[in-house]
Amino acid sequence: MHLPYSTIAFIFLLAMGPAYAQDLATTCHATSSYDVTLNADSVAFDRATPAPSRVEIRQGLLRTDGVTVRLNAENQDRMTLFERDLRALAPRVRAVAQNGVDIAVQAVRAEASGMHLSAETRAELDQRLTDHARELKQRIAASRSTHDWSADAINQYANQIAGDLMPLIASDMGQQAINAALNGDLQAASALRDQAAGLATQIQPRLLRRMQTLRPQIQALCPSIDALSELQEGVRASNGQPLELIQTSR
Repeated sequence: MHLPYSTIAFIFLLAMGPAYAQDLATTCHATSSYDVTLNADSVAFDRATPAPSRVEIRQGLLRTDGVTVRLNAENQDRMTLFERDLRALAPRVRAVAQNGVDIAVQAVRAEASGMHLSAETRAELDQRLTDHARELKQRIAASRSTHDWSADAINQYANQIAGDLMPLIASDMGQQAINAALNGDLQAASALRDQAAGLATQIQPRLLRRMQTLRPQIQALCPSIDALSELQEGVRASNGQPLELIQTSR
Protein backbone atom coordinates (compact mmCIF):
# COMPACT_ATOMS: atom_id res chain seq x y z
CA MET A 1 0.00 0.00 0.00
CA HIS A 2 1.37 3.42 -0.96
CA LEU A 3 1.11 6.40 1.39
CA PRO A 4 2.03 9.82 0.01
CA TYR A 5 5.32 11.16 1.34
CA SER A 6 3.67 14.60 1.51
CA THR A 7 1.89 13.58 4.70
CA ILE A 8 4.95 13.51 6.92
CA ALA A 9 6.88 16.01 4.82
CA PHE A 10 4.06 18.53 5.25
CA ILE A 11 4.20 18.15 9.01
CA PHE A 12 7.89 18.84 9.31
CA LEU A 13 7.81 21.58 6.69
CA LEU A 14 5.34 23.40 8.93
CA ALA A 15 7.69 23.05 11.87
CA MET A 16 10.52 24.67 9.92
CA GLY A 17 11.35 27.64 7.74
CA PRO A 18 8.74 28.60 5.10
CA ALA A 19 5.61 28.23 7.21
CA TYR A 20 7.32 29.67 10.26
CA ALA A 21 8.50 32.69 8.28
CA GLN A 22 5.01 33.10 6.87
CA ASP A 23 3.56 33.05 10.38
CA LEU A 24 6.03 35.73 11.44
CA ALA A 25 4.91 37.80 8.46
CA THR A 26 1.21 37.44 9.17
CA THR A 27 1.43 37.71 12.96
CA CYS A 28 4.13 40.38 13.32
CA HIS A 29 3.56 41.98 9.90
CA ALA A 30 7.31 41.78 9.37
CA THR A 31 9.31 40.51 6.40
CA SER A 32 12.85 40.66 5.08
CA SER A 33 14.32 40.10 1.64
CA TYR A 34 17.63 39.17 3.27
CA ASP A 35 19.10 36.03 4.74
CA VAL A 36 20.87 36.69 8.02
CA THR A 37 23.95 35.03 9.51
CA LEU A 38 25.16 35.49 13.08
CA ASN A 39 28.94 35.41 12.98
CA ALA A 40 31.13 35.43 16.06
CA ASP A 41 32.08 39.09 15.59
CA SER A 42 29.37 40.47 13.30
CA VAL A 43 25.92 39.97 11.83
CA ALA A 44 25.64 39.72 8.05
CA PHE A 45 22.65 40.13 5.76
CA ASP A 46 22.74 39.00 2.14
CA ARG A 47 20.44 38.74 -0.86
CA ALA A 48 20.80 38.44 -4.62
CA THR A 49 19.23 41.78 -5.58
CA PRO A 50 18.73 44.69 -5.30
CA ALA A 51 21.71 46.54 -3.87
CA PRO A 52 22.88 46.53 -1.22
CA SER A 53 23.23 42.76 -1.57
CA ARG A 54 25.43 42.38 1.49
CA VAL A 55 25.22 44.27 4.77
CA GLU A 56 27.56 43.71 7.71
CA ILE A 57 27.15 45.21 11.17
CA ARG A 58 30.03 44.93 13.61
CA GLN A 59 30.04 46.74 16.96
CA GLY A 60 28.41 49.86 15.58
CA LEU A 61 30.26 49.80 12.27
CA LEU A 62 28.28 49.35 9.06
CA ARG A 63 29.52 48.03 5.72
CA THR A 64 27.30 47.58 2.67
CA ASP A 65 28.58 45.82 -0.43
CA GLY A 66 32.11 46.08 0.95
CA VAL A 67 31.99 49.83 1.53
CA THR A 68 32.20 51.29 5.04
CA VAL A 69 29.31 53.67 5.70
CA ARG A 70 30.03 56.92 7.54
CA LEU A 71 27.70 57.06 10.54
CA ASN A 72 27.12 59.82 13.04
CA ALA A 73 27.21 58.98 16.75
CA GLU A 74 23.46 58.38 16.98
CA ASN A 75 23.41 55.91 14.07
CA GLN A 76 26.47 54.12 15.41
CA ASP A 77 24.55 53.62 18.64
CA ARG A 78 21.56 52.39 16.64
CA MET A 79 23.68 49.80 14.84
CA THR A 80 25.27 48.69 18.11
CA LEU A 81 21.83 48.18 19.64
CA PHE A 82 20.56 46.51 16.47
CA GLU A 83 23.30 43.88 16.59
CA ARG A 84 22.87 43.34 20.33
CA ASP A 85 19.09 43.00 20.15
CA LEU A 86 19.19 40.73 17.10
CA ARG A 87 21.55 38.37 18.91
CA ALA A 88 19.24 38.41 21.94
CA LEU A 89 16.24 37.60 19.74
CA ALA A 90 17.85 34.58 18.04
CA PRO A 91 17.56 32.09 20.95
CA ARG A 92 13.93 33.08 21.46
CA VAL A 93 13.20 32.34 17.79
CA ARG A 94 14.98 28.98 18.10
CA ALA A 95 12.88 28.11 21.15
CA VAL A 96 9.64 28.74 19.25
CA ALA A 97 10.91 26.65 16.32
CA GLN A 98 11.79 23.78 18.68
CA ASN A 99 8.32 23.98 20.20
CA GLY A 100 7.00 23.70 16.65
CA VAL A 101 8.92 20.43 16.27
CA ASP A 102 7.27 19.10 19.44
CA ILE A 103 3.83 20.01 18.10
CA ALA A 104 4.62 18.36 14.76
CA VAL A 105 5.71 15.14 16.46
CA GLN A 106 2.60 15.15 18.64
CA ALA A 107 0.50 15.55 15.50
CA VAL A 108 2.10 12.53 13.84
CA ARG A 109 1.57 10.44 16.95
CA ALA A 110 -2.05 11.54 17.19
CA GLU A 111 -2.68 10.61 13.57
CA ALA A 112 -0.91 7.27 14.00
CA SER A 113 -3.11 6.43 17.00
CA GLY A 114 -6.13 6.37 14.69
CA MET A 115 -4.56 4.01 12.17
CA HIS A 116 -4.84 0.89 14.39
CA LEU A 117 -1.18 0.09 13.89
CA SER A 118 0.31 -2.94 15.60
CA ALA A 119 2.03 -2.46 18.94
CA GLU A 120 5.37 -3.27 17.32
CA THR A 121 4.87 -0.67 14.57
CA ARG A 122 3.72 1.98 17.06
CA ALA A 123 6.80 1.41 19.21
CA GLU A 124 9.14 1.61 16.21
CA LEU A 125 7.36 4.70 14.87
CA ASP A 126 7.57 6.39 18.25
CA GLN A 127 11.30 5.71 18.48
CA ARG A 128 11.96 7.02 14.98
CA LEU A 129 9.92 10.16 15.68
CA THR A 130 11.89 10.71 18.87
CA ASP A 131 15.18 10.33 17.00
CA HIS A 132 14.17 12.70 14.19
CA ALA A 133 12.85 15.30 16.63
CA ARG A 134 16.08 15.20 18.63
CA GLU A 135 18.19 15.59 15.49
CA LEU A 136 16.04 18.44 14.19
CA LYS A 137 16.19 20.26 17.52
CA GLN A 138 19.96 19.91 17.50
CA ARG A 139 20.07 21.41 14.01
CA ILE A 140 17.92 24.32 15.14
CA ALA A 141 20.07 24.89 18.23
CA ALA A 142 23.29 24.86 16.17
CA SER A 143 21.97 27.02 13.33
CA ARG A 144 23.36 30.51 12.99
CA SER A 145 22.00 31.36 9.55
CA THR A 146 18.67 31.41 7.75
CA HIS A 147 20.54 29.82 4.82
CA ASP A 148 20.26 26.57 6.80
CA TRP A 149 16.48 26.71 6.29
CA SER A 150 16.17 27.42 2.58
CA ALA A 151 13.20 25.82 0.86
CA ASP A 152 15.42 23.27 -0.89
CA ALA A 153 17.20 22.28 2.33
CA ILE A 154 13.92 21.90 4.20
CA ASN A 155 12.31 19.86 1.43
CA GLN A 156 15.31 17.55 1.31
CA TYR A 157 15.31 17.02 5.06
CA ALA A 158 11.53 16.58 5.27
CA ASN A 159 11.62 13.97 2.52
CA GLN A 160 14.41 12.12 4.33
CA ILE A 161 12.16 11.93 7.37
CA ALA A 162 9.21 10.84 5.25
CA GLY A 163 11.35 8.17 3.59
CA ASP A 164 12.12 6.74 7.01
CA LEU A 165 8.62 6.87 8.51
CA MET A 166 6.18 6.27 5.68
CA PRO A 167 7.28 2.78 4.57
CA LEU A 168 6.83 1.65 8.18
CA ILE A 169 3.24 2.94 8.28
CA ALA A 170 2.50 1.74 4.75
CA SER A 171 3.66 -1.78 5.53
CA ASP A 172 1.43 -2.03 8.59
CA MET A 173 -1.66 -0.60 6.87
CA GLY A 174 -1.01 -2.81 3.87
CA GLN A 175 -0.96 -5.85 6.14
CA GLN A 176 -4.22 -4.71 7.73
CA ALA A 177 -5.84 -4.48 4.29
CA ILE A 178 -4.53 -7.93 3.32
CA ASN A 179 -5.83 -9.45 6.54
CA ALA A 180 -9.23 -7.86 6.02
CA ALA A 181 -9.41 -9.17 2.45
CA LEU A 182 -8.35 -12.66 3.49
CA ASN A 183 -11.09 -12.63 6.11
CA GLY A 184 -13.61 -11.74 3.44
CA ASP A 185 -14.11 -8.17 4.62
CA LEU A 186 -13.55 -6.42 1.31
CA GLN A 187 -15.29 -3.30 2.56
CA ALA A 188 -12.76 -2.90 5.37
CA ALA A 189 -9.91 -3.52 2.95
CA SER A 190 -11.25 -0.83 0.64
CA ALA A 191 -11.71 1.58 3.55
CA LEU A 192 -8.09 1.11 4.58
CA ARG A 193 -6.92 1.88 1.05
CA ASP A 194 -9.12 5.01 0.97
CA GLN A 195 -7.80 6.09 4.37
CA ALA A 196 -4.23 5.79 3.14
CA ALA A 197 -4.94 7.63 -0.11
CA GLY A 198 -6.63 10.56 1.67
CA LEU A 199 -4.29 10.79 4.63
CA ALA A 200 -2.34 13.83 3.43
CA THR A 201 -5.49 15.80 2.67
CA GLN A 202 -7.09 14.88 5.98
CA ILE A 203 -4.08 15.64 8.15
CA GLN A 204 -3.24 19.10 6.83
CA PRO A 205 -6.18 21.09 8.30
CA ARG A 206 -5.85 19.27 11.62
CA LEU A 207 -2.15 20.04 11.77
CA LEU A 208 -2.72 23.69 10.92
CA ARG A 209 -5.11 23.92 13.85
CA ARG A 210 -2.51 22.35 16.14
CA MET A 211 0.17 24.76 14.95
CA GLN A 212 -2.03 27.68 16.00
CA THR A 213 -0.93 27.00 19.57
CA LEU A 214 2.39 28.57 18.56
CA ARG A 215 0.75 31.89 17.71
CA PRO A 216 1.01 33.45 21.21
CA GLN A 217 4.71 32.54 21.29
CA ILE A 218 5.22 34.19 17.90
CA GLN A 219 3.21 37.22 18.99
CA ALA A 220 5.57 37.60 21.95
CA LEU A 221 8.43 38.12 19.45
CA CYS A 222 6.68 40.96 17.61
CA PRO A 223 7.70 43.87 19.92
CA SER A 224 11.37 42.90 19.58
CA ILE A 225 11.05 42.71 15.79
CA ASP A 226 9.33 46.11 15.74
CA ALA A 227 12.15 47.53 17.87
CA LEU A 228 14.75 46.25 15.38
CA SER A 229 12.84 47.88 12.55
CA GLU A 230 12.80 51.19 14.41
CA LEU A 231 16.54 51.04 15.12
CA GLN A 232 17.36 50.92 11.40
CA GLU A 233 15.22 53.95 10.58
CA GLY A 234 17.22 56.84 9.15
CA VAL A 235 20.27 54.69 8.46
CA ARG A 236 21.29 54.51 4.81
CA ALA A 237 23.50 52.15 2.86
CA SER A 238 26.60 53.23 0.95
CA ASN A 239 24.44 53.76 -2.17
CA GLY A 240 22.22 56.21 -0.29
CA GLN A 241 19.25 53.86 -0.08
CA PRO A 242 17.45 53.22 3.25
CA LEU A 243 18.85 50.17 4.98
CA GLU A 244 15.51 48.29 5.33
CA LEU A 245 16.87 45.03 6.67
CA ILE A 246 13.40 44.43 8.12
CA GLN A 247 10.13 45.73 6.67
CA THR A 248 7.09 46.12 8.91
CA SER A 249 3.60 47.10 7.77
CA ARG A 250 1.90 47.85 11.07
